[in-house]
This record gives sequence, C-alpha cells and structure tokens, in this order.
Amino acid sequence: MSTSTDVVIRTYGPGQVPPLLDLIADIWADAHPELVDIPGATTAGLSVPALHRQITGHLKYSGFTLVAAYTAGTAVGFGYAFPCSAAYWFGPDFTAEVPEGAYTEPLMGLCELAVRPPWQSQGIGSLLHSALIKAINPQWSSLLTLPSNERGKDLYARLGYRYAGPYRNTPDGPEFDLLLLRVTASAGQT
Repeated sequence: MSTSTDVVIRTYGPGQVPPLLDLIADIWADAHPELVDIPGATTAGLSVPALHRQITGHLKYSGFTLVAAYTAGTAVGFGYAFPCSAAYWFGPDFTAEVPEGAYTEPLMGLCELAVRPPWQSQGIGSLLHSALIKAINPQWSSLLTLPSNERGKDLYARLGYRYAGPYRNTPDGPEFDLLLLRVTASAGQT
C-alpha cells in the first residue's frame, strides 16, 4: 500500500482524455462494483458505457479538467470537473435549497471522483479533489452522489460538502444527493 506522499497527481485537458477513457472506466468500475451489475444501470447513467458517454459529452465544456493519481506508475484514481453555470448544474427547480452565492459566483461541477479500493482511505481522494479545486479555482463546488454511497459521502463531508437536497437528472432516473461546498482559500490545500 502507498501513502499519499507516494502519489503523483497528473492533470489532463480535454484533448488528452480520449486515450485514457478505458483506463478511467476501469478505475471507476473497480471503485463502484455495486453498480456494475445492477439492472437498469446503463440507462440510469451508472455503467461503464454511460461513463464513456458522460465524459465524452463533457469534454466540450471550457475548463474541463481531469486529474489522475498514480502510485508506482499505476493509475489508482481519477476525478474530473468543469466550470459550469448554476442553470446547467442545478436546473430551474432548485432555487430554494441552493444558496444565492452558488448561483452568482464561479461554480465547479464535480462529475466523478473514484479511487480503486486497495488505495482508498489513504488521502488520494482528497489529493484529487484539491488538484481539481486548484486547477478550476471555483468559489463553489457541487456534486451528485447516490444516497447509498456512504464511503463517498464520508469523504465529501470531510472535504466540507453539505447536503442541499435530493436531485434527479431525469424524471425516471435514480435519486441522488446534491452536495455543495463553499470553497475557501484552504479548500485547495486539503
């Protein structure tokens, strides 16, 4: 096992990501084994093919940033995010639960953060998050997580994210927890 001091974080822009898609998907599948075989996962956006489509679709957004964690030359985790508008990220029906600043100040949509199980609980998720915050420099960050993702929610709570309400990408899709972080000067230093 490594410690976070043995980890190298590399940052990639949109043009560098397509050759990494299979590697990223492999990390995601390792980190989310409970999602790989559930019925309806692909249509709900919770599968490797859905991840490929999601990332490919997000590459067009200005400021798209992917970070990957390597230890001893092996990729063990990744995360990606991009600056986005509140209208895009929250949609029109979420004004009551989201603080005004998240609508008016720079916002980062954190789309994925995954670490392979043998390297979890070693600070790698925090390092990936810090690298994204540093690269994108938002005043707010938001993400969606499944309510059943206790390990992820524990990490997000340690990073300072707070529950903002339930959220669905589509009317028939799964319900997620929408989490928000007010980024402080020290948030990029975690």
